[in-house]
Amino acid sequence: MTLERDDDAMTTGLLKPSRGSRHLVATFSIVGCDPLTGELGVAVQSKFLAVGAVVPFAKAGVGALATQSWANTSYGPEGLGLLEEGETVEAVLETLTGKDKDRHLRQVGIVDAKGNAATFTGSDCFAWAGGRTGPGYACQGNVLVSQETVDAMAETFERTEGELARRLVTALDAGQQAGGDSRGKQSAAILIVKENGGYGGFNDKYMDLRVDDHLEPIKELIRLMALFDLYFKPTAPNKLVKIEGGLIIEIQALLKESGFYQGDIDGRFDQDTKAALKTFYMMENFDDRMRDDDLIDGEILTYLRRLGGNGQD
Repeated sequence: MTLERDDDAMTTGLLKPSRGSRHLVATFSIVGCDPLTGELGVAVQSKFLAVGAVVPFAKAGVGALATQSWANTSYGPEGLGLLEEGETVEAVLETLTGKDKDRHLRQVGIVDAKGNAATFTGSDCFAWAGGRTGPGYACQGNVLVSQETVDAMAETFERTEGELARRLVTALDAGQQAGGDSRGKQSAAILIVKENGGYGGFNDKYMDLRVDDHLEPIKELIRLMALFDLYFKPTAPNKLVKIEGGLIIEIQALLKESGFYQGDIDGRFDQDTKAALKTFYMMENFDDRMRDDDLIDGEILTYLRRLGGNGQD
């Protein structure tokens, strides 16, 4: 792994910038890839409104890029285009920053689909500012409490297992716990791409979740990711529960309390009960977990119990 930082950025402190502070995306981020699954992504947190609309860029089979500090959003499409043409991550950073007269204000992290990574911190980024790379990731931040934020992200990503999204956000959370943005926190986002990973398989945008304004943006992002799993991931075989006996009565009562079932609570898993359950699946957008047999997804059953118990999701 390598630690990349600009010594000037470490010592200049809060310099007076050459442009208004409203453009400053003072933040910390991590870009990463999983060569085994083909997933690429970016996770980011900042004391900045709707940071997910500015920092993250990614393209399946190509790479992921984060642009921050005085963010230059042209870096995203141009950098990914250069990667797609076969340029190395180092060459891409050199091209992007080499022709940018304000490169001393920029911060960029980039990873390609093979896991090669690079990070850049301009000399006039507010301290603490710097980045770190390792196999499959680059993490960087500016206006941080200390270098510990970047170190915590890198070390956590390296030792965390599981899906790329989980690894990125776990690393992001560790960065926050280590100090994070010295100005506080406001927004967070995660973007994950993979081939045909989008809704219906029509594009590569597998996960695109944003917390635009929140007191605890990373915690809220983690909550949204759990909802993403519930709505868009298939049922795990070990989560299936047989609908029989007292469970039929409970499901009928819950469906009736929630307004999906109008029949008798008689313990018969008949056509009316099945139709009501199907309506519940469709109305609540659980299309991918809908079943035509006598089994129910345990996580969906938990959701139904909560829905019937308090009248809201």
